[in-house]
Amino acid sequence: MEKIPNLSAQEKQLTFEEGGHFLNQRQVFSPNDEWVVFDGRNDDSKIGENGNVALLNLESGEIIGVYSNSNQSQFGPGAGAVSYHPLKDEVLFIRGLLNANQGSPYHISRRSAIGLDLTDKQNPNSFHADARDVSAPFTIGALRGGTHAFSYSGDGDWISYTYNDEVLEIGSQSNPEVKDLRTIGVMIANHPVQVDSVNMEAEFGGTHFSVLAARVTPKPKPGSDEIQKAYEECWIGTDGYINSEGKRIKRALVYLGDVIDENGNLVTEIFVSDLPEDPQVLMESPNLKGTRTSLPEVPESIQQRRITFSTDQKFPGIQGPRQWLRSSPNGDRIYFYAKGDDGIVQIFFVSPNGGKPIQVTHLAKSPETMFSLSPDGDWLAFGLDNQVLVASVASGEFFTFGSAGDGTSELCNINWSHSGDRLVYNRKVASESGSYFQVFELKPFN
Repeated sequence: MEKIPNLSAQEKQLTFEEGGHFLNQRQVFSPNDEWVVFDGRNDDSKIGENGNVALLNLESGEIIGVYSNSNQSQFGPGAGAVSYHPLKDEVLFIRGLLNANQGSPYHISRRSAIGLDLTDKQNPNSFHADARDVSAPFTIGALRGGTHAFSYSGDGDWISYTYNDEVLEIGSQSNPEVKDLRTIGVMIANHPVQVDSVNMEAEFGGTHFSVLAARVTPKPKPGSDEIQKAYEECWIGTDGYINSEGKRIKRALVYLGDVIDENGNLVTEIFVSDLPEDPQVLMESPNLKGTRTSLPEVPESIQQRRITFSTDQKFPGIQGPRQWLRSSPNGDRIYFYAKGDDGIVQIFFVSPNGGKPIQVTHLAKSPETMFSLSPDGDWLAFGLDNQVLVASVASGEFFTFGSAGDGTSELCNINWSHSGDRLVYNRKVASESGSYFQVFELKPFN
């Protein structure tokens, strides 16, 4: 039965404590939609200064603290950007290294993925998901830097992330030919990695085996498909997608990649990495350790290709608010922001097999937040003028909820529930002691 927007629906504030209640940009709902997970930030950029993770019960309003850094300071370790496993009571979040201090604070290359088993929410068990080894000769399956922005695959067995390499970052300080380039990778569950280390706060084993999944180069050839940065990825489909040859690719990532056009301009395009179905193929690949001057190699079994070619358009490239790409549930569409010919940012989609992008929305004004796609793939939600807009994928028609703000409220981090019947998101709410990110809920359908 087709859902009908309820234009009289009102948003509901769910948290009220004076302090940050910051949602991740995706995967904040527990599998049964009973809980959402958040961190204690009151500023998107302040992961290093926050040490708390908590759960909010959507029915009772109960808040349970599930993690807290015992040695948190303004320099770290830091914690935040929490994702909920799609099928079980487990969350994953960024945590800086425990040896963070003024001289070595929280940093993009000094962080990792910490998981919490929430089977007993009053007594969660924590674990390192990604292994880390920054001492040569390094360890196969471990990383040498920092991971970020974790996303569970549809079955929860693989986790994607963005990555920065500390070994190359340090090397770049004395060798200008060495560059730490942001890229993406995957962690594979149930394949633990052990690391021999004398500094367990900076080097440690993990429950998952990690490999990089996008090839980056410091100096892309102008006009080529080489990229110097890969980022803001998502999994394609809940069970992959059908490629141009009619074959199901069970696991694939789509992400943004920065290319250099023929005139030397940087343009952001969309790329796909098809992954082999058998994880053993990845784990047995050569050169996964990397060297002091090179990243761990992307396995040859990972097929990387470009699917958008916009350099000749009036407004080339991916544009608009910071965005993570979104995929339809069956994997046939990749949604993204770009400018239409009138210069206004709109939502488009393109097939993971490439082809001409299709414009979905026809807004008179550019959106102000990242967008979210409903789990059935039928609706998009985003923010404009501090209001929540819900748009039909089929028609592009959109519906606006709430009154236009006065410019003082901050709306962000819109997430759909697994059932697709509600949205949660952040707004800043003023109080006597300051202005704090609170969690709000909206049920947009009859």
